[in-house]
Amino acid sequence: MSNRRKILLADDAVFFLEVEKSFLQREEFEILMVQNGQHAYEMIALHRPDLVLLDLYMPEMNGDECCRKVKNNPELKNIPIVMVTTAGKEKEHEMCREAGCDDIMLKPIQREHFMTTVWKFLKLAERASPRAPVKMQVLYGVEKKFTNYSVNLSTGGLFLETDNPLPQDEKLTLKFQLPDNEQPISCQGRVTWINSPGSPLKPNLPPGMGIQFLDVDLDALHQIRLFLRSQSLE
Repeated sequence: MSNRRKILLADDAVFFLEVEKSFLQREEFEILMVQNGQHAYEMIALHRPDLVLLDLYMPEMNGDECCRKVKNNPELKNIPIVMVTTAGKEKEHEMCREAGCDDIMLKPIQREHFMTTVWKFLKLAERASPRAPVKMQVLYGVEKKFTNYSVNLSTGGLFLETDNPLPQDEKLTLKFQLPDNEQPISCQGRVTWINSPGSPLKPNLPPGMGIQFLDVDLDALHQIRLFLRSQSLE
């Protein structure tokens, strides 16, 4: 099985597809391309890409409708979607935001901004990275602080066991200490998904929430990687 990151490009204009593809050719990516919104949704459901770049206006189904369908599907909603639309049209930008996209990219596309955006979301996709089971106390919250225990950990985030999860997309601060490590780690995070007690998305996990790290510094990231290696997972 290929370990290459999978990116779906969706645009009805072949020119824009080829431009986006050319930006990615130097990297080890698996590139999927479609030219209408219905096919984009079908490809997302079938291939579960690591990132989707979705044009707003396309045949059969517009990009905002496709995005909305993905984000309303519990099995697909964590796939990052960047909507691509024309600069200077605020109404279109609002349509993209209302569809629940993770970011907006404006045409004409600049290579530097394009690649910065791609790598930002692929780094967030560290949920596909090695994950170690670990029970450690985590202090978290916004203004009010809570304490619960983690279930597992990766370089991209952790799963926290709790019967009272915070709302999805809520940003919070985190503080925890890895086993056998004297230096605590503090960072920002975001609730990316919730494992509800009544209807869990992942029945093998207890009730709780998946939290994505947002600004882990290099020292903390090094600590996490060393811990994962010690568990023979990285």
